[in-house]
Amino acid sequence: MVQLVGSLRKELAESLSTCRVLVVGAGGIGCELLKNLVLTGFQNIEVIDLDTIDVSNLNRQFLFQKKHVGKSKAQVAKESVLQFCPTANIKAFHDSIMNPDYNVEFFRNFMLVMNALDNRAARNHVNRMCLAADIPLIESGTAGYLGQVTVIKKGLTECYECQPKPTQKTFPGCTIRNTPSEPIHCIVWAKYLFNQLFGEEDADQEVSPDTADPEATWKPEDTAARASASEKDGDIKRISTKEWARSTGYDPIKLFHKLFKDDILYLLTMDKLWKKRKAPLPLNWQQLESYGAPQEAKSVSGLKDQQVLGVWGYCQLFQRSVQVLRTQLSAKGDGAELIWDKDDPPAMDFVTAAANLRMHIFSMNMKSRFDVKSMAGNIIPAIATTNAVIAGLIVLESLKILSGEVESCRTIFLNKQPNPRKKLLVPCALDPPSANCYVCASKPEVTVKLNVHKTTVLSLQDKILKEKLGMVAPDVQIEDGRGTILISSEEGETEENNNKFLADFGIRHCSRLQVDDFLQDYSLLINVLQCEDLDKDVEFEVVGDAPDKAPPSNQEDVSSIANGNKDSAQPSTSFKEQADDDDIMIVDSDEEEAASSSLGASSSIKRKNQDEETGETPAKRPRTALAPSSTAAANDDDDDDIIALD
Repeated sequence: MVQLVGSLRKELAESLSTCRVLVVGAGGIGCELLKNLVLTGFQNIEVIDLDTIDVSNLNRQFLFQKKHVGKSKAQVAKESVLQFCPTANIKAFHDSIMNPDYNVEFFRNFMLVMNALDNRAARNHVNRMCLAADIPLIESGTAGYLGQVTVIKKGLTECYECQPKPTQKTFPGCTIRNTPSEPIHCIVWAKYLFNQLFGEEDADQEVSPDTADPEATWKPEDTAARASASEKDGDIKRISTKEWARSTGYDPIKLFHKLFKDDILYLLTMDKLWKKRKAPLPLNWQQLESYGAPQEAKSVSGLKDQQVLGVWGYCQLFQRSVQVLRTQLSAKGDGAELIWDKDDPPAMDFVTAAANLRMHIFSMNMKSRFDVKSMAGNIIPAIATTNAVIAGLIVLESLKILSGEVESCRTIFLNKQPNPRKKLLVPCALDPPSANCYVCASKPEVTVKLNVHKTTVLSLQDKILKEKLGMVAPDVQIEDGRGTILISSEEGETEENNNKFLADFGIRHCSRLQVDDFLQDYSLLINVLQCEDLDKDVEFEVVGDAPDKAPPSNQEDVSSIANGNKDSAQPSTSFKEQADDDDIMIVDSDEEEAASSSLGASSSIKRKNQDEETGETPAKRPRTALAPSSTAAANDDDDDDIIALD
């Protein structure tokens, strides 16, 4: 007779009490997951999260209370969960999972890793670390009423990066307010700013610096001095943004100085935020007017909506749009509100100008009005019950793994409405690894089309290797027979190469670059295709397969060792998604169809693989398609404390 401990077999219960597991993220899903783990019998848990607790978290992240606002999510989650099970051994880290301290050896300490993240950069990183360490990973995500759980096992299943992902639409609030790292963060901020100034105010759409942050350590007297370092009219006042704006008569220059100078100076006082990030640069209207105007006097060519203006150009656009919106608001009478509409020119001008000024402050490439408009999406609400369901499914999949039944694991989708069989939860068989994945293939290889005469070494490092291909600390060697080092992860070794063009190093059509990221224990061979006819504003394209004419390497094939060993689970190339007519396709069968099965001739409709972050369905990829749009690094925060564009 099978012996039971509670509802579990004795052997499984003993395994739970001894195994070590890592939970990455202590937010919406993370809180539910930690509670479930200790109540199921897990005794040795480590949790890591860089985020801190915000008031807006309290309606769904039940491990946190009002008294915890501003404290570390990981630490408070640990303390709260210990009340459920005081004997549990829980270790909390208030840190980023992408910190080099958490290397492959760190991951090898665990039998299982569970992701409860909100951003693709951190997901990609954990995916690669688990592949390198050969540790099973349970990936999860929610978006409103939609959710998904899947299992990633080296050599057995697809990795997180085998399938293309649609552009991310959800982002943590603290990133929007304090540490934006990509243009979409600034666009979200600008749209919220519109509502704070001219529309309906929402506490969850605050745009001022988030002061309730343990990272933001500073002396009060320093804060006062720095925040008042600008003109009196722009001085920071901790009152309603709309109330302050009305008191100034919606003066565009006063608004400018508060938003783009004083608030930025205030952010700079939060010293710890900028220890591992590039600090923002405040703007000054008078200086820009004196020095920027003459430099931008020449006209910009191209269609108006596709032009990228200079900083002073966006200052002027900000001024004009505020004046028009002020007039519109005044005409509606006291207490009136404006509604943001991307088809309303003044509203669109305001968001374009404000977003681009913030991009410039945080050292990002500015975007055209057309790009800003096209990046607008819908706000996705955070639903507590969705998080609870997904957290429960994570534990069920973990029990299968610890029972040695990985082959019985499934990708499980949570739908908003029942499918034709009246099922909200739809399990699908796990897909095998993609032979073309540039992360889990045995010989990871990718082809990049670019102009070697216009692409700098710095662009290769930041835009292609780090932003597009998700590396953290890449080293690049040219396969030219001499082993020329193009990029070194050691600070200062190759910085003199940054502003040189690739052609300056003899890189030409069909050149090959060997790239190694020792932190991720990951190697990649890049085939360079010289291309002078890329679309306008397109610097490079990542293509699926290696070119037929690429010459064989004249060195020993170092790329045969991927992610640390010769038989490691294999990276592939990603592919550019094609447009689908709909986001979700419901599975007609309850079981066994592969999560990413393509639509075939079968009369039954199968559900396609959804994105772990948004619940949206990526398009199936043709073998020669292009790579998806790039993503940027972000903090590993909870996966539901997130906001998106409307």
